Amino acid sequence: MTLRRLTSEALGTALLVTAVVGSGIMADRLTDDVALALLANTVATGAALIMLITTFAPVSGAHFNPVVTLVFTLQRAISARLAVGYVVAQCLGGIVGTLAAHVMFELPLLQISETARSGAGQWVAETIASFGLILCIFGAINARANIATTVAAYITAAYWFTASTSFANPAVALARSLTNTFAGIRPADLPGYWAAEVAGALVAAAFSAWLFKPTAR
Repeated sequence: MTLRRLTSEALGTALLVTAVVGSGIMADRLTDDVALALLANTVATGAALIMLITTFAPVSGAHFNPVVTLVFTLQRAISARLAVGYVVAQCLGGIVGTLAAHVMFELPLLQISETARSGAGQWVAETIASFGLILCIFGAINARANIATTVAAYITAAYWFTASTSFANPAVALARSLTNTFAGIRPADLPGYWAAEVAGALVAAAFSAWLFKPTAR
């Protein structure tokens, strides 16, 4: 059972990153319009999220994201030991997803991104992006709504209303630091993103526990 869960998290994150990085490469090749390229990247990511969450949720919960795993661990929905396995699987899966995109588009396999994504605006954006992600997950659970479409809709929107284009995922950010393409982020900028993502997720978890508790009763 544990092996299937870890495989689900690794494969799901790999396919998610392949969709993010691959669609960014494709869009960049097909158009010089940055807005159009971002739109294509957004649509591919949102569509992939619906499929991946629907497919893998019955197996592992379809976290694909260390901050999601962190929040559910704090709520004792999964054990700390399994959570560590999830995070390792997500990070390794994300890296494999980046490499797969490079292979498909015949790019150098090993790359380091040179795209700068730093500064207070970016960090605030990632805090908000992660806050909204966790909030919409618990909101969907509380409303008994479809989590896959809820999360996909939020990420699709957040691509456009956040200055950072809503990474909201430390494992995906790590994987994207290994591609010097449209979706990349400099490794030096990762700590700021990670800190903001964790902070946003923790605040959202605490807020959701208060907001949805009366309804749950």
